[in-house]
Amino acid sequence: MNTPTKSPSLTITAMRTVVLGGTGKTGSRVVERLRTAGAPVRAVGRSTAIPFDWADRSTWQAAVAGARAAYVAYSPDLAVPGSTDDIAELLGQLEGAGVEHVTLLSGRGEPEALDAERVVRGSGLSWSVVRASWFFQNFTESYLRQPILDGVLYLPAGDTAEPFIDADDIAEVAAATLLDERHAGRVYEVTGPELLTFGQVAEQLSVALGRPVTYVPVSYEEYARAARADGVPEEVVWLLDYLFRVVLDGRNESLTDGVQRALGRAPRLFGDFAAEHAAAGTWS
Repeated sequence: MNTPTKSPSLTITAMRTVVLGGTGKTGSRVVERLRTAGAPVRAVGRSTAIPFDWADRSTWQAAVAGARAAYVAYSPDLAVPGSTDDIAELLGQLEGAGVEHVTLLSGRGEPEALDAERVVRGSGLSWSVVRASWFFQNFTESYLRQPILDGVLYLPAGDTAEPFIDADDIAEVAAATLLDERHAGRVYEVTGPELLTFGQVAEQLSVALGRPVTYVPVSYEEYARAARADGVPEEVVWLLDYLFRVVLDGRNESLTDGVQRALGRAPRLFGDFAAEHAAAGTWS
């Protein structure tokens, strides 16, 4: 799976890269790193000047026109029914547009994500895969920020441990695959450097903030009812239930060396991340 392949005509550093989901958690960070490296890049999403919307295939052709490499982050998640069909259709459009290399953000422990990976690997394009699961940024930029402000994390996570990872580490690995052809044909399964339960995450948040953050395990059904009562759309409730019930069932209770192999350094610790954001007032 991790044997590199090379295309003699591939010079990724000279490519224009299109970042699909370029305003999202990982996409925006990939864009920043490519621009810092001096690489030409186009960020596209539903609200950009040249829009890209996974739900509207008529937007795809203009969004990828002129690109030679693409970063693909599927929204809302590769677990959603129909995602593999979308990826297959996109790859056809990318190839037709002259794109030579694609880097896919994949999900760790999701059967549907593996299906999408197989489509990418069989496309005939040069490819790389970055496989990740729960981001640190779910606690700062997403649905877990408000519970931290409230001081209580009510989640259907039991005592399962997860190797949470910084989206900045994910983006740096992804950017490397778009800047250096030596990463072509590789799957980088990336994790943080430690396994943490949500109870341990709450403890580290409490230390960083200097006030208690408590983790309270609840049932899947309780969590879904509360989400609906808060007005969370049904499709989001379904996805959260899938992530907690399926992906967070213990299948990912292991660490990998993907960040180290791709970047030659260790991934970031959650405690350092929490301390930085507490000092910056993210949870104030």
